[in-house]
Order: sequence, then C-alpha cells, then structure tokens
Amino acid sequence: MLKIRMSRGGAKKRPIYKIVIADSRKPRDGRFIEKVGFFNPLLPKDKKERLSLDIERIKYWIEKGARPSDRIARFLGEANVIPKPAQRNNPNKAKPKKKAQERIAAAAEAKKAAEAPKTEEAPKAEEKKAEAPKAEEKKAEAPKAEEKKEEKK
Repeated sequence: MLKIRMSRGGAKKRPIYKIVIADSRKPRDGRFIEKVGFFNPLLPKDKKERLSLDIERIKYWIEKGARPSDRIARFLGEANVIPKPAQRNNPNKAKPKKKAQERIAAAAEAKKAAEAPKTEEAPKAEEKKAEAPKAEEKKAEAPKAEEKKEEKK
C-alpha cells in the first residue's frame, strides 16, 4: 500500500522533513518512490518556505491509491487538494490527572473563601460610612445645643 508521508532529515534537534511517496512497509527514513515536497517546522507558520508541495504529482499518486498520513492530510486539506480532515479533540492524556484536579478544586475553594469575607466586609464598611455622617451630624448638633444654652443665660 502506498503512503504519502514525511521522512525526517536534518541534524539533531533541527528537523526538516521530505514529503515522500513510499511503500507503507518501508521504514520512516528508508527507501521511497518519489519526493513530492518538504516541510521545515522550524520556520514561522506565515513563511512561504515552511511547506512546499508538488500538487500535480500528489494528485497523480492519490489517483494511483496512495493514502496521506494524518499530518500530510492536514497540509493537503489546507491546499484544497483533498477535503480537510475533521479536527480531532485533544487526547485524554492531556487532561489533568486526579491529584491535579484535587489541587485545582482546593485552589478554587480557597479563592472563594478569600472572596467571601471581602464581600461581607464591604457592606460593613458601607454601614460604617453611613454611621459616620450620623456621628458628624450629632457633633454638629452639639455645638448648636451649647449655643442655645448660652443664649438662655
């Protein structure tokens, strides 16, 4: 069975991939039938030189029965050669494990507990502010009362 897949080249930690037509039984970097493009993952995504495809040859090999790998199918979908494959969900491996979920839940509870006193303190502070003008009014009334007493004398 023919596959359209990537064959790794380049130095250690500096990969560059050839997009090749190969027999599915051959090793990843082994013998291939034809090179139909390349992919350089180290370049930014907006660079034109990041991906190069020989669309005509790829269409020819697809007609002959070659099947693209998942990554190549995405590239071909973006190039409108084949319909875009359905977007996959993240695997369950990426989800937080049991202990991490417990830590997250504990952190959320601590955050709620920290916010709750603040919300309770806010009305108390407003009450104190409301009481403060009343106290000022009493102080303002006190001198007036003293003035009245002096006038009576």
